[in-house]
Amino acid sequence: MAVKIRLRRMGAKKAPFYRIVVADSRFPRDGRFIEEIGFYNPLKEPSEVKVDAEKVKTWIKNGAQPTDTVKALFKKHGVL
Repeated sequence: MAVKIRLRRMGAKKAPFYRIVVADSRFPRDGRFIEEIGFYNPLKEPSEVKVDAEKVKTWIKNGAQPTDTVKALFKKHGVL
């Protein structure tokens, strides 16, 4: 089972916000997920990111791969 840390789109049309989730890579973007570990709101100025760093480190240690976008968010906000 390939596990990814990725964004799950929520919110209304033209007003997105995202939940950062751990999901099996075979499931759809907004489909089933294993655990929610944070959220990202790009519409606020500056953009708002809240992440449980302990859960992120645990999942990465267990082999979960963050997507490119999530990896950039983690680096920008000091999680990785």
